[in-house]
Amino acid sequence: MIYLELFLTFFKIGLFTFGGGYAMLPLVTEEVLSHGWLSGELLVDFVAIAESTPGPFAINLATFVGTEVGGIFGAICSTIGAVLPSFIIILIVAKVYGAFQKSKAVRGVMSGLKPASVGLIASAVLTIGQSALFATGITVATFQTPALYISLGIFAVTAVMVFKKVHPIIVIVISALLGIAFGYIFAL
Repeated sequence: MIYLELFLTFFKIGLFTFGGGYAMLPLVTEEVLSHGWLSGELLVDFVAIAESTPGPFAINLATFVGTEVGGIFGAICSTIGAVLPSFIIILIVAKVYGAFQKSKAVRGVMSGLKPASVGLIASAVLTIGQSALFATGITVATFQTPALYISLGIFAVTAVMVFKKVHPIIVIVISALLGIAFGYIFAL
């Protein structure tokens, strides 16, 4: 039954995701592709849409995948599956954190999770970047397509805006507009 499978898959993803929505990308990629629910290209598109739409990235992505695989009920199952572990864990942590926040073990766990989260996010950047820019591998033809240079240009503009501390909403809107404009100009 696809609905139970969606719920359990996203429950597992939600349970083992530390560090926010981007940290879940390696798990989502592995699970979604291994189940054959989406192609790598469609997953990259969903990641872009999930980032560009209001709301938490992880929930948006779970909802998009669920909708694609199982319609509205699939979206509900995958979204609840992604949210429920965090909800349960936050309730437990909120109840006991005050009593244990000075514990060396708890501080050790927290300091160990921070670099792991950064590593997962970096892995997601590499995975999505490879899928978006080098889906067929790195060849001479890759460097002859406008898509690579447009993507790198948009990345550079985004990096400058982030460095200049431009508000994230403006960064997202400008990046989306540049992508739409270049998409129409070059028919990517």
